[in-house]
Amino acid sequence: MSNRTIPVVDLSTFVNGNEAERQAFVDKLGKAFHEVGFVGVVNHGVPKELVDNFYKASKEFFSLPVSQKRTFKIDGLAGQRGYTSFGTEHAKQSQVADLKEFFQVGQFVSPDHPLKDQYPDNVDVTAVDNFNQLSKDLYKAFESSGGHLLRAIALHLNLDEHFFDGQIKDGNSILRTIHYPPITEEPRSAIRAEQHEDINLITLLVGASAGGLQLLNAQNEWLDITPGENEIVINVGDMLQRFTNNYLKSTTHRVVNPPREQWHVPRLSIPFFLHPVSQMDLSCLETCVTEERPLAYEPITAGDYLDERLREIGLKK
Repeated sequence: MSNRTIPVVDLSTFVNGNEAERQAFVDKLGKAFHEVGFVGVVNHGVPKELVDNFYKASKEFFSLPVSQKRTFKIDGLAGQRGYTSFGTEHAKQSQVADLKEFFQVGQFVSPDHPLKDQYPDNVDVTAVDNFNQLSKDLYKAFESSGGHLLRAIALHLNLDEHFFDGQIKDGNSILRTIHYPPITEEPRSAIRAEQHEDINLITLLVGASAGGLQLLNAQNEWLDITPGENEIVINVGDMLQRFTNNYLKSTTHRVVNPPREQWHVPRLSIPFFLHPVSQMDLSCLETCVTEERPLAYEPITAGDYLDERLREIGLKK
């Protein structure tokens, strides 16, 4: 890994490669997710122009007056659609709110879709030109890239390559654009995002506008994650860790505050939380239960697990 904190893989070698190249990708990705829980991905298929344009649209949205942004907040949805204001969400082990505000976009399904009652309409942002179309296009691009990664993971777990396809088709995935405003006073023991693990199967994160992302390694050391240009950072979420009985690692990470001389610099970050459909059974894979790794979790569905975690982090009451 040289000076890198996380390994890097080239997704095009899996999507377009020969059998040997595909197997090499599967092995490298599986090793990274087992040992580190994070990996950088290049040639991921998410267009740079699309990412750049959504960054611009997000920056414009968060520049709106607070009173206007709050008109895009939808009560009763636990922040799963629309705007969530500064100081709402916290890590499950903390009662101090993170220093961020965010906007979330969920799955797009037709009015007659059998899961429509589970997926509220997305919030129409009329105040920013093209925000809605850009968010939909980026959502679908992330969904496609994440699908390829999960096919490789399925092969690493000795499952059918397309095992996850049906689980994530029309799944409960979330595109979140996060704004960490400039820090104007000494924080009350809070950082931009306190240490946590993600809830979902995998998270895809395009390069943030400022540094601060760190992971906690096996030696209990915090290490900076600095992705290269046009690189997506991918990490294992708790659902995939649970499904593999802790074989694949949902690594603790955080976003730290910058040095005081950079407090005036805001940070913008765009993660995509790849979720399955709510009825997916997260019972541990039998092949991941061994004498060395005994069964660690009771059976639960993805929907029930998500509900439990949203309450823990303060988004759902």
